[in-house]
Amino acid sequence: MKKWQCGVCGYIHDGEQAPAACPKCGAAMEKFTEVPVEKSELIDRSRKTNQIYMELSALLEQVKELSEIGRDDELDPACVALFKKAIGYTVELQQAIKAELATHMGKGKWG
Repeated sequence: MKKWQCGVCGYIHDGEQAPAACPKCGAAMEKFTEVPVEKSELIDRSRKTNQIYMELSALLEQVKELSEIGRDDELDPACVALFKKAIGYTVELQQAIKAELATHMGKGKWG
């Protein structure tokens, strides 16, 4: 499917033609340019990766919540230590995912 980019705000539209007006900034159809095929394919790949990151982040949030429950149960020091480690890893990974998504957005790989 063709992609069109708003020359005013950068919004990406999927369709056979540009929209009559940009849904983000209201710019006229004439402000849109067709995205080259190579960049369009990169946008599609980035959308897939970004979706994976979002799903992974949601799963990490579940791991963090479960680990907090385990930590708070305080069965024994080894369990508490393991749950604390899991919490630390999930927070670190979630922050890395946010940073990578921000990089994608900055490079126009969000789409």
